[in-house]
Amino acid sequence: MASVKGTKQYSMKVVPHRPGRRLLQLFILLLVVGCAVCGAYFFGFWQASGGNLPSFNDKERLTAELIEARAEADKLRQQVANLSMASEVDQMASEEVRSEVIELRQQIASLEADISFYRGLMAPGESSSGLALGDITLRPIGTQGRYRFKFVVQQIATNHQVLNGNLNVELVGHREGEQTRLPLYQLSSDYDSADIKLRFKYFQNVEGELTLPDGFEAQSLELTARSSGDDSQRVERSYSWLASEPQ
Repeated sequence: MASVKGTKQYSMKVVPHRPGRRLLQLFILLLVVGCAVCGAYFFGFWQASGGNLPSFNDKERLTAELIEARAEADKLRQQVANLSMASEVDQMASEEVRSEVIELRQQIASLEADISFYRGLMAPGESSSGLALGDITLRPIGTQGRYRFKFVVQQIATNHQVLNGNLNVELVGHREGEQTRLPLYQLSSDYDSADIKLRFKYFQNVEGELTLPDGFEAQSLELTARSSGDDSQRVERSYSWLASEPQ
């Protein structure tokens, strides 16, 4: 074979063709790299855990502690719910007891007034006789400004006869800075006239409901009772407005 002048000649060598060997070398290289990565990961985890790798027993212990902590949290939540409910029940019970006490006091006061009233009927004093006005009852109900009332007109005598007459009731107060007098029939739908008819032998209750006008400040109730007949009488009495607004 002729050679070209000026060109360096290389010797040629024939080697067998083995493609599987290259694949084996590549696999070994990847295996070495993978082992190096895994070793670096576990080494870093070992350092982060203080040189102690968690064991299977440690995992069980941590799982048990987690379950116990969750159970304790549920228990505390239930205790808080129970305490909250107990507080609400105690408050409701306290309100009920308070309402019962107020109601019992009102009943006692009403009974004492009735006892005094019947004593006056059965055993009148020497200086008292004829037509008389007893105590009144005025109690707030429902919405603000609405009241239940009861007036007692009685006959004080040792020998009771049927008494006829009438009763006038006026509410005295202030509205817009001026004194105002309002008859009962303008405040109550239970009566349609200023004169309330009376007819009784021992006593008569005059009762119903009234509603105060807006802006009206009540001060007193003035009652005037008159009996008819030959021995007619006129009795007047003023009562302070002591009713409280509903709570």
